[in-house]
Amino acid sequence: MSNQHKSALRQANAAISRGDIEGFLAYCTDDIQWTTVGVSTLDGKDAVRAWMADAYAQPPVFTVDHLIAEEDFVIALGGITATAADGSQTRHAYSDVWRFHDGKMAELRAFVI
Repeated sequence: MSNQHKSALRQANAAISRGDIEGFLAYCTDDIQWTTVGVSTLDGKDAVRAWMADAYAQPPVFTVDHLIAEEDFVIALGGITATAADGSQTRHAYSDVWRFHDGKMAELRAFVI
């Protein structure tokens, strides 16, 4: 199952990089809980969709250095480059802890610096 979860996460991230929010959400449970630690928690696909429409208006570029999977969890370590409306770019390091349920992403705890 771990390899299936890793594959799903790779495909979901590829959708985000293409600007395909609905494609990303297809990999998520309806009741997904998305927590950016120390910032906010989003509950459900509608909340994630609304946040992504704003935060990812310009699709981010992901670099995944490592994917570590065990049971229903996948940890992604890497970097993300976001482009603001004015064209300026900001690079962040991240560690995402994803929990899967019935083959879909059900919970995210994102640590972003």
